[in-house]
Amino acid sequence: MLIFQGISPQRAPRARRAVTIGNFDGVHQGHQALIRKTVTLAKEQDLRSAVVTFEPHPKAYFSPQHAPKKIQGLRGKAAVLAGLGVDELWVLRFRQSLAQMPAEDFMQHFLQQSMQAQALVIGDDFRFGAKRRGDIELLKQYAPIASWSVHAVGTVSIDEHRASSSLLRQSLAQGDLHQAESIMGHPLFLCGHVIHGKKLGRDLGYPTLNIPVPRDLLISGVFVVSVAGLGPAPLPGVASLGHRPTVEHSGRLLLEVHVFDWHGDAYGKLLKVIVHEKLRDELRFDSVTAMTQQIHLDAQHARQYFTQHVN
Repeated sequence: MLIFQGISPQRAPRARRAVTIGNFDGVHQGHQALIRKTVTLAKEQDLRSAVVTFEPHPKAYFSPQHAPKKIQGLRGKAAVLAGLGVDELWVLRFRQSLAQMPAEDFMQHFLQQSMQAQALVIGDDFRFGAKRRGDIELLKQYAPIASWSVHAVGTVSIDEHRASSSLLRQSLAQGDLHQAESIMGHPLFLCGHVIHGKKLGRDLGYPTLNIPVPRDLLISGVFVVSVAGLGPAPLPGVASLGHRPTVEHSGRLLLEVHVFDWHGDAYGKLLKVIVHEKLRDELRFDSVTAMTQQIHLDAQHARQYFTQHVN
C-alpha cells in the first residue's frame, strides 16, 4: 500500500480511483464496510482503491480540550487498511487551510483533480468542507460534473449497538478488550520500532522491548500481549503501556514489552504488539522492590492467561 501526504502530493500517480473518506480511528467494522465496498468497486471498475484520512483528528483543531484520544497510531491504522486490500492511504494535515476550505473546492481541487475519483463511498453521517456544509447530497449534485458515482453505506450493528469509534473508545476506556475486539473484528494491536531504553527491566530480571507510541493514545495499563515480528509466529508476553511514574518524570508515553522465554537483538525491528487482556491500571510504587514484586505477579497472570487460552 502506498501512503501519500497532502492534497496534491507530488509522488501520487495519475490514476482513477475509488475513494472513501473518514478518520477511521480503530478501523472498526463500520469502517471496514466502507473500505470493503471501496476495494470491491475499484476491482470491478479497474480503479485504484484509496482511503483518505486526517491528522490530527478535526476535533483536535476545533476543540483541543475535547479532542478524542487515539485508539491506535497511524502505523497501526495503515496496517489494518493494507490487510483489507487498500491500494493507497492519503493523509491530509487538518489545519486552518483545510478547515476553511469550502466543500465545493474540496470536491473540485482534491477529489476531482488530485484524486481523479470515479467512485465515492460514504457513510451516512459523513460531512466535509467549511462549516461541515458538504454531505452525500452535495456529492451527488456534483456527480454530473465530476463523472463519479456516489455510494452510501449504512450503519453496521454489533450486538444491537451501532459500531462507532465512540463505542470503541468507551470499551477501551473501561478495559473491556473483548467488546472492543467484537467492534473491530480483530484484537487491538499497536505497531512500532524497538528503541533503546534505560535497561532497567533487564536489571530487574524482566528485559523489555521499548516501543514509542503516540502521546495521545487512549489506553494505558498492564496487558497480556503477543508480539509478532520476532519469529515465524507471535510470541507471548506481558506489556506495560504508560508513563512509568515510579522511575520516570518526563511524562513520555512508552510501550514496554517483556517477551517470555525469548532472547535476542530486536533493536530497530518493526513489531506488532497484539493486546489480549488488561491486567491492571498503571501504578506508582513506593520502591523499586515493590514494583518488581508486582511485575512478577503480572508475569504470572499473563502466563496463566496463555495456559488457559491455548489455540
